[in-house]
Amino acid sequence: MKTNRLLVIFALSVNAIVASAQIHSKSGSADADKQMSLNPVVVTGSGHHQRLGVTATPVHVLSAKEIKEQGITTFADALTHTMPQLSMAPNAMGSQLRLNGLGGKYILILINGHKLSGDISNNADLNRINMARVKRIEVLDGAASSLYGSDAIAGVINIITDQPTGDLVSATSNSRVSGKGQFTEQVNVDIYSHGFGSYTSFSHDRADSYRINPLEYVKGEEDKTQQSLSPLFTGYRNNLVSQRFTWQTTKQLAFNAGMEYGYKKTDRPNTNPDITGGLDYEMRYKSLRWNVGGIYKWNSRNSIQTDFTVDRYRYGKEYDVETKTYKVGDYVQSKKQRTMDGEVKAILGLTQNSTTIFGVDWRNDMLVTTSGNIDNNAYTLSGYGQHEMALPLHLKATVGARYTYHKEFGSRLTPKVALMFSNGPIRLRATYSNGFRAPGLDELYYRYFSVNRGKPQVSFGNKNLKSEASHYVSLGAEYRVSRFSLSVMGYINRINDMIIKDNIKLTDPLREMLKAEFPEMTDEQANKMTSYAHYVNSDKGDVKGLQVNIYANPVDGFNFNVNYAYTYARSKSGDEWQILDRSIKNALTLSASYSRAWGIYRLSANVNGRLQSKTYYAAYEDAPGYGVWNINTTHTFSLARHLTVEPSLGIDNIFNKTDNRIDSSLRRYALYSPGRMLVAGLKIKL
Repeated sequence: MKTNRLLVIFALSVNAIVASAQIHSKSGSADADKQMSLNPVVVTGSGHHQRLGVTATPVHVLSAKEIKEQGITTFADALTHTMPQLSMAPNAMGSQLRLNGLGGKYILILINGHKLSGDISNNADLNRINMARVKRIEVLDGAASSLYGSDAIAGVINIITDQPTGDLVSATSNSRVSGKGQFTEQVNVDIYSHGFGSYTSFSHDRADSYRINPLEYVKGEEDKTQQSLSPLFTGYRNNLVSQRFTWQTTKQLAFNAGMEYGYKKTDRPNTNPDITGGLDYEMRYKSLRWNVGGIYKWNSRNSIQTDFTVDRYRYGKEYDVETKTYKVGDYVQSKKQRTMDGEVKAILGLTQNSTTIFGVDWRNDMLVTTSGNIDNNAYTLSGYGQHEMALPLHLKATVGARYTYHKEFGSRLTPKVALMFSNGPIRLRATYSNGFRAPGLDELYYRYFSVNRGKPQVSFGNKNLKSEASHYVSLGAEYRVSRFSLSVMGYINRINDMIIKDNIKLTDPLREMLKAEFPEMTDEQANKMTSYAHYVNSDKGDVKGLQVNIYANPVDGFNFNVNYAYTYARSKSGDEWQILDRSIKNALTLSASYSRAWGIYRLSANVNGRLQSKTYYAAYEDAPGYGVWNINTTHTFSLARHLTVEPSLGIDNIFNKTDNRIDSSLRRYALYSPGRMLVAGLKIKL
């Protein structure tokens, strides 16, 4: 109640300020409204900076301006509010991200071109991404292993961070609060002088656990229900602290170094003897990432750069309820990961109308797990090259390949070819690329035995696994003028040797083998088991899709975006095809923004929505489709030369759409919203 009163008071205050500003304002000026750029600089598709309109490989771009207009403070919202080909399912084991029907292990997430390591059951911990520093987010659909190596089968998401230059000392605070305990605070302090830059950030993000329907079905008795505490959305507390330094020693030579520390802990309902669904422990996560690098540019078109990154990530259980085995505060580590990555890359303008890239990359992944009995590592060594050139008849071509040697599965060559025809406002693009995914360390070395709710489980890795491979083909057309753009792209992505868990039926000799392998297994537990799991190369994947993107800026200050994605994603086991779990056939995102200035005051208003069809589940009930709409207004007051104040007010889920189905093990979800919520924010920049 107190929070609601504060938000009402805040809303009335903002409206009063707006009314005052309008009374004293001058007439609107078209010069005050800055049009959204249709042609931003991008790097992900080609590996070097160039304008979006001239890259042969299509890339989707989400700018900091769009993120601000929609009042977005989380990475998940940034993607799902604007890009229909992406979907998200949050839980305690990391966000289940999907791109064009394929899951998280097929999506490569980069920060400034370097992989974000650390995962929980192939789900990335997206809370490690500091939205306060995001300059833009670039999404590349399809295989991209020729430039980026393993995991880039579904596509690449590259987060580009902002590093202001020019002599400055600035500080920014950005706060956002809404229902269900959701609160974000982001603080940046930037200093740049005489070629030296210091960029400091702190981000705190939290949310409470919640469920929509308090009932669940009694296991084995679908006609009976009971109260449950098990959350639909898992609450958490998350902190990120980062520091980055840059040093421009001369016009040609620059160095950089940075470090980021993250700490996250879930906030779930505790065990309750009267209601099911509570837990004795919280999941605790810690991460530490640091990197050093440098670049030498001997002219505007020729440079060589080197980077070295170390990324550590660990998680486990921290008990907040005393049990027979553990006391309150005890911590049991589940998984510890470390990745070391070193790269040297040269970008060369060998001729006036071409750009050539050469690079070498070394990477070592290490994994220690308690439950899976893994303490091992695997390294890869890669060399790659790419040549981009202008051709006669308004053509531009990109040809590249990467050779990768992996400790376990051997070597692989992944080529790429892209061709673009550009004449005036018309662009036609065609791309073929080959992708691969190296087997994960758990898939290679797993030796897992546990008893979950009285049910024993065993899984084994397989050192003889082959890498998963994909063939991606896309065709696209684009019409682009100063105030309007329309693009259409169709694609096919076919995957071979998909790695799955194959269930092996137990016989008496196999049961004895398991007892010898795991001496802690009792006879009773062994007799309960009917099968065990073993990683194998088995399935094939087939994804076909169509994407349509429309942007229009009909008058100064007003623009809208419409983005549609059709995805038909299947996998084949044996002779049977089935739709991939959590895939969505139809999804649409829409947004309309208006911006106008009066003197020291600027109003920005945005309405955005996401509509999607049902989410498929092979063994469970499909989750129904939905449509969710949001509105956000930002009020910018330039009070002094170095003081800007931006209060914001909005409503998430305007029409109060929720999934009210009774929860049980036979239900899965697509919409995780708790319903309509008032959202308020305040940004202060000095």
